[in-house]
Amino acid sequence: MTEAHETKNLDGTGTAAALPWSRARDLLATQTPTEDLTFFVGTVRPDGRPHAAGVGAIWVGDALYFVSGPGTRRARNLAANPACTVSVRLRGLDLTMEGEARQIDDPATLARVAAVYREGGWPATILDGGFDAPFMAASAGPAPWHLYRLTLDRAIGVATAEPHGATRWDFSR
Repeated sequence: MTEAHETKNLDGTGTAAALPWSRARDLLATQTPTEDLTFFVGTVRPDGRPHAAGVGAIWVGDALYFVSGPGTRRARNLAANPACTVSVRLRGLDLTMEGEARQIDDPATLARVAAVYREGGWPATILDGGFDAPFMAASAGPAPWHLYRLTLDRAIGVATAEPHGATRWDFSR
């Protein structure tokens, strides 16, 4: 289970308490894949310039997963440097996660994640160590599409609903 080993209250007013990681984790678990959320993955190009793109991501078994076509800029950047950020606006919490995203081709994990994607309306099936489906973003290129798992180093949450606050969570690996 992903648990923060250090929590830092970022509230500059001194009026809000640190937010528990369970708030962010529970929102991820309940709002993906059924709600219409757009996650943004930020990667680094080989020349050091940033790249960001929207993806459909889901929280499964206490980890964040997303899909990318193998020829996309995101996939090429992650192959060279797995460090990335993933940001999303959840109901009541803006969340930015930092860590490393690695391609997953384990059949059991692919099957488990594909089942959750199907629950959310994307009819993913397993093909050659990745996913196939009748539809995908046009920019993804042809299937199979790679699955990535984000290993969290740090996350920052800013509450947009009560109880308000801002917190940084650091995770051990």
